[in-house]
Amino acid sequence: MDSGQYRKRKRLGRPLSYTQFLFSPRTLFLCLSFFVFLLFLSSDRFSIGASSLRPALGASNLSLLYSSASNSILDSFSTRLLPLRVEHRILFPDHVLLMVNGKIRRSQELECVYYKLFNGSDEGKPQLADVQPVLSTDEYDVSRSVVRCPIPQSNFSSAAVDLRLRGEMGRGNWYFRSNQTAISWDKLAYEARLDGDTVLVFVKGLNLRPHKISDPSHFRCHFGLRNLDKDNGFLLTTKAVSVAQEVVRCLLPRTIRNKPGKAQGIRVTVSHLTGHIRRPVWTLVPSVARVHSTNAEAKRNRVKHELCVCTMVWNQASALREWIMYHAWLGVEKWFIYDNNSDDDIEKVVQDLDLQGYNVNRKSWPWIKTQESGFSHCALAAREECNWVGFFDVDEFFYFPKEFRSQLGQGLPGENSLRSLVANFSSSTTIGEIRTACHSFGPSGLSSPPKQGVTIGYTCRLQSPERHKSIVRPDMLDISLLNVVHHFQLREGYRCLNIPESSAIINHYKYQVWDTFKAKFFRRVATYVVDWQEDQNKGSKDRAPGLGTEAIEPVNWRLQFCEVWDTGLKDFLISSFADPATGMLPWEKSSL
Repeated sequence: MDSGQYRKRKRLGRPLSYTQFLFSPRTLFLCLSFFVFLLFLSSDRFSIGASSLRPALGASNLSLLYSSASNSILDSFSTRLLPLRVEHRILFPDHVLLMVNGKIRRSQELECVYYKLFNGSDEGKPQLADVQPVLSTDEYDVSRSVVRCPIPQSNFSSAAVDLRLRGEMGRGNWYFRSNQTAISWDKLAYEARLDGDTVLVFVKGLNLRPHKISDPSHFRCHFGLRNLDKDNGFLLTTKAVSVAQEVVRCLLPRTIRNKPGKAQGIRVTVSHLTGHIRRPVWTLVPSVARVHSTNAEAKRNRVKHELCVCTMVWNQASALREWIMYHAWLGVEKWFIYDNNSDDDIEKVVQDLDLQGYNVNRKSWPWIKTQESGFSHCALAAREECNWVGFFDVDEFFYFPKEFRSQLGQGLPGENSLRSLVANFSSSTTIGEIRTACHSFGPSGLSSPPKQGVTIGYTCRLQSPERHKSIVRPDMLDISLLNVVHHFQLREGYRCLNIPESSAIINHYKYQVWDTFKAKFFRRVATYVVDWQEDQNKGSKDRAPGLGTEAIEPVNWRLQFCEVWDTGLKDFLISSFADPATGMLPWEKSSL
């Protein structure tokens, strides 16, 4: 053994000094591991007494919260022209919804590309099978867009649907990963909003009772805290504080509660107890939901609007001008339009109304049959901007018989009547909701849609009012945001006020000419109201009396639902708003 080897062995055999031990790699590693362990124990992942009921959130569950790097159009081609990536595929009954990371420019013409997967597997090299034009595209939130594709043929897999620029070729080298499998709309966490130190998660498929608040101890929220392009990430768990219908409200994790900006864009989902009562199992719901802020801080210093209106529409663009222009005259200052997959150029109508000075906010809401949760979402979104928010449909018009006949003061009688009505109760410490009864109008002998609008064309109605619609103070609603479309549940200590019919009534142009009514027959937007095609609840007021489950025009439809001729609103509008030279009304002019 030479002298160099001897010296080396001698050095290795010496005991470490205290300083050497303190700063040795092994010691530093052990200290760091212990520190991380302490942080782990102090996180929201653990809560005393609940560990036995926690879901096993292992690597297999992470695909529910995170999207791996997609083998979509971004990865292989045209990244400069098309900076998009398909994050999720959601299978609806009549289309596949693609959630895309990025904004779609209107000039981009996209195609839905379908692939066959070998041996029925979603791994391996797919084979190009079909190409179809997209049904529609839309902006969804600050960082994502949605694209609607036709349902693939039976021999294709909905997991193998992607996008490309029209006419592009060379997509045969794509590889599909397991976490790109289409998610069924039957059970899905689809949206999330911050509210103070809580987050509201909107979940389809929990099958909760429609008009009841559920036990929040049966639910948890789970947050992903890493880059969504990574395969792994932490999961923080918090408890639910309120659960109703499709809305689960949970506490934010302590790590981000004081800095809610940290939560922006984080993936979130819900777990709930299933199984036998003696052996409960926590089941995690698949999710495409990301946490988003209401921008409350930015809006807090603004002067609130006295009165706003929220509605949900599907292919009702032709009705917006009359409805918005008339109610703006009554004092409505802002509209929140939740668009439930319309394909009738509603965006153009909204843009035209904006150019004319009407404050209309259109929100893409691609989640079918979710009207109640959509209204909960809207109540939260409008709370920082509006003292009062009305929830009624585009075929419903407020009418003030006494006000419209009054000739006191300057201007037209009845102007700002609706805003004045709610403003009278803005200082109340107990009234949180104002309810107005509805009169249901029928086709009034017409066979085609009235050219001057529903308020002019439909003048025959049922004798007695049906139901009511509400205007609420959003800061007085129960934390569950429970609603049955027509009204919300208020916090304890607050009450509703019923407006006498002699003071105000809503003209509900519910049963219009058959072609218009048939479109409504096709699909309802309410969650807990069955579609008319379903053989259920035939005696319900949600259904048209005498109408079966098929869209077949009943005999003498144009003469039905006519018990009282009521021309009050029509006469007022013609005398007050029609152009003396042409007889045209304001909404007719704006549509030319």
